[in-house]
Amino acid sequence: MALVFGRDAVLEQAWGALVRSEPVLLTGPAGIGKSVLWRELLGRARQAGWLVLTCAPAESESSLALAALADLLRPLAAQVADLPGPQRAAAEAALLTASVGDAVDERALAAATRSLLDAAAASNPRVVVAVDDAPWLDPASERALNYALRRINGWAILVSARSEAATRTPLDLDRLAVPLCRIEVGPLGAGALHHVLRDRLEVTFSRPLLSRIVRDCGGNPLLAMELARAVLRLPQLPSPAEDLPFPATMTSMLADRVSALRAACREAIRLAALLSVANLRDLQAAGVDLSDLDAAEDARLLSVTESTVHFSHPLYAAAVRAGMAAGLRRRLHRRLADVVADPDERARQLAQCATAPDAAVAAELEAAAGRQRRRGAPQIAAGLYGQAARLTPPDSPADQGRRRLAAARCLYDSGDYRAAATAADQVAEESSGDRLAEALLLRAEVAWSADEPLAVPAETGERALAAASAASPLAGRIHAYLSMFHDSPERARRHAEAACKLLADTAPGDAELLSGSMLQLFYNEIRSGHSPRLELLDRALALEENRPSWLAGTIPAVWWRSIDEHDLARTRLHDMLDQATALGDEPWQHELLCHLGETELVAGRYDDAARTITAARELGEQLGTGLVGETMLAGQVDAHRGDVERARKVAEAGLRRAEAVDDPWARRIHLGLAAFTALSDGRADDAAETYRALAAEADAAGLAEPLSQRFEPDWIEACAAVGDLATARRVLDRLVERHERLPRPWTTLGLARSRALLAAAEGGDAAEAVGRLEEARAAVPPHLLPLDRARCLLVAGVVQRRAKRRRLARSALEEAVAEFAAIGAAAFERRARAELARIGAGRTPSSRELTATEQRVAHLAARGQTNRAIADALFISPKTVEANLARVYHKLGIASRAELGAAMARRGETDR
Repeated sequence: MALVFGRDAVLEQAWGALVRSEPVLLTGPAGIGKSVLWRELLGRARQAGWLVLTCAPAESESSLALAALADLLRPLAAQVADLPGPQRAAAEAALLTASVGDAVDERALAAATRSLLDAAAASNPRVVVAVDDAPWLDPASERALNYALRRINGWAILVSARSEAATRTPLDLDRLAVPLCRIEVGPLGAGALHHVLRDRLEVTFSRPLLSRIVRDCGGNPLLAMELARAVLRLPQLPSPAEDLPFPATMTSMLADRVSALRAACREAIRLAALLSVANLRDLQAAGVDLSDLDAAEDARLLSVTESTVHFSHPLYAAAVRAGMAAGLRRRLHRRLADVVADPDERARQLAQCATAPDAAVAAELEAAAGRQRRRGAPQIAAGLYGQAARLTPPDSPADQGRRRLAAARCLYDSGDYRAAATAADQVAEESSGDRLAEALLLRAEVAWSADEPLAVPAETGERALAAASAASPLAGRIHAYLSMFHDSPERARRHAEAACKLLADTAPGDAELLSGSMLQLFYNEIRSGHSPRLELLDRALALEENRPSWLAGTIPAVWWRSIDEHDLARTRLHDMLDQATALGDEPWQHELLCHLGETELVAGRYDDAARTITAARELGEQLGTGLVGETMLAGQVDAHRGDVERARKVAEAGLRRAEAVDDPWARRIHLGLAAFTALSDGRADDAAETYRALAAEADAAGLAEPLSQRFEPDWIEACAAVGDLATARRVLDRLVERHERLPRPWTTLGLARSRALLAAAEGGDAAEAVGRLEEARAAVPPHLLPLDRARCLLVAGVVQRRAKRRRLARSALEEAVAEFAAIGAAAFERRARAELARIGAGRTPSSRELTATEQRVAHLAARGQTNRAIADALFISPKTVEANLARVYHKLGIASRAELGAAMARRGETDR
């Protein structure tokens, strides 16, 4: 290992950060000594007994899919067999331990990377993941490492990167959960460079000359050595008045060094520089005598191992390539193409030596692109497809169009949406018929994924449909996409129906698309106001074969959530989340977390909802989503928990964004949040007006049944509070229509609550209305809708108070307070307490008097029943039982359940 000079402070800073499990990034210009520090730190780690996983990609390897990742994971190859199926297949393909069949999913590979690293951490006291020259990582390796490093804690991470090559922080180290230790490796002084030159070149210079070298090289050790070599080649040392023989650029410097070598050595170096991986087999096949490399190795331009040649610095290989004349370079590429063993390397070499369209070369490039695509390297595949298209003869427009479209598709698959959009547009401009339809469909997919205005994917998809052959499988596929792109339920329904017809007789491989189309048809029929066709849902689910469609996999969960079958929705979403996690599909994970968070919110599990939505937001930030839905859901959690001010700000910001981009869906969800926040905050007039705007938006979109929005009962409550009974009655009719079309627990409770409020406001029979309200509450199990059930108690208390039935009012309100407190609905708990305070004069019960619910709970508990049994018997939740028992203990002056029977007996209440 080379000695390290002048870097003691940097080494201690970096090592201390690694010991603390803080990621370390070494940055600085090329040649400043980052790699030397990197290797020294890894030497310390090995001496300390750490497991060291490393890769040091070179510029030439950046086009080799997964080369860097394979180097890093190779020490863990024995653990690949323990991975889940999709992850195992991806890891074996990356490590080249198995043949590649189907295309390797990059997401499964990323998940496999994380699993292997987790396994390494479990079996080793400390692990360090180290990447030298990170900007040269091939894209597939970089994405897999990005995924894994964001999800590991307590690890040491060491990365180096040239500051001039990095446009962003390598591997997103600045977005990890722990702070990044960024160390800028600075220039060395004269003393340190003196030791470097003496150690590496076995030469010492006078202090004045050394000072000039230090000045001219800017303290860069690599440049200092090159400059020192140039000085040593002079017939005599330069005088103080003479300029140092410093070449203008590194390229010219390396050219000078290479030109000083024998012709055979120069040719061997050039051939090595032109190979992606300079393996000895290919060099010998190209006519290189390995002894020809000795002089270059002696000059420390490169090193020769048992199987490969490594340049001492990435700049060396690049400088050698840049110094070659174009004709010479093409001839050497041709020679390599004729002898290399790897077909992908042959295709690359052929592409570099071709000067005109060549059908054979284009075909080889296309085949290589297909192999890279199947290996899970779409970005590299896109480049190869692009080269194949450029080398396709002009008399083969079909081949050229196919290759250009494949390149655009690979750009999309790699996440380069901007480039994919440009490429798809270019193909569309030069195509017609089905090729045009394919290009336009791809452009619509890009627009949908990139969060362009909703009109863009819908309109572009319609253009694709118009260009496609009528009644073809392609037309069916476009119809399926359009059923997702359109916000209008009726238009989406028609497209889904057409897709189902056209895809009904397609191959089994298209079953996923047909299943998704059926689910879209089921979903949009309901949104349009049709009765749910459950047999269609069953057929779609059967067709899935436990592989939910990307197009509509969440629709069954949305449906079950909308009818308050929360357990079914939760189970499906968790199953899908497990599949997405195994595949490493983060966009899908993000969508599923959002739906899970909304499910827990509707179910009244606010802590679970908050955790899940927070996870969705964190993942959304990493993915670069617009954070629209998850931020709104976080605002809903805030509103339900009582932080109405924060929720109000979320609603206002969301509405501003929705207006700016004209997004009707975003406008609807944020109007719902704004209205609910206003109602929770006691601003009934604002709530009523906002609910009116929300209803108008839903009606304009043709949403007869907005499954995820349940706003009518709250709208009625707001109208009743401001005395607008005429509007309240009209909204009640709207709610009745929704209930009759599709009875659900929430509509049952919402109708009873609304009718009780209107009866009280209009002077009707409050007792009858409250009786029906209690019946409706008893009909809904407490675990389904705890908030809605508690709000029924709040309304009952308000109605009883207005009817001067203070004791009944107090009992209902105290129960409401307890139930709101049990689920953490702070805003409604405050409202219930405020209503209690308004009961005013009359017989004030003793602070030790038990409410009716407390008496019933205490009576059953004294008989030895469990909290669950009491909850089932009284149609309340176990948390409400706990809250009631706590108040009973306090009022009776006891500390445990064991004392309850005697205490109740003393009060004469055991048989009540």
